[in-house]
Amino acid sequence: MRQTLGFARALVFGAAVAAFAGQNTSTDNGDLKKDRQDIREDRQDIRADQKDIREDRRDIREDQVDLAKDRKDIREDKAEIKQDLKDGDKAEAAKDRADLRNDVKDAKADRKDLNSDHKDLNKDRKDVARDKQDVRRDVKDARRDRREAKPKPAATTAKRK
Repeated sequence: MRQTLGFARALVFGAAVAAFAGQNTSTDNGDLKKDRQDIREDRQDIRADQKDIREDRRDIREDQVDLAKDRKDIREDKAEIKQDLKDGDKAEAAKDRADLRNDVKDAKADRKDLNSDHKDLNKDRKDVARDKQDVRRDVKDARRDRREAKPKPAATTAKRK
């Protein structure tokens, strides 16, 4: 019985010393789990944004090819109209003008699409930069929380030499 009482006193004394020293005796890892989840989500956002960047670059290349084709068609239509007028074939010139209008409309749509793809690309680049900054901040927070969660050594009154 006396040994049990001595053990209980030692246990209470140990808890008091730990509390006095400022030791975190709780096993709450909620902050660590939240930080890990934040890091995971930010990395997923980075991967999604990088995928969007690759798709935007592919779209830009396709739009540039389409725009170059439209410009070539416009040049050819103008040359055909000029030749038709030189030959006196007004009916064929009218058909070529209609074709020219369609090619100009297609080129305008391709330029508009190209501009929107450039805007999307810039937005995705900014998102990646912001997400990388968030990851750095979350990693820093996780390291701080991990340091704070580690038990601190008990305070001693004797100085070491």
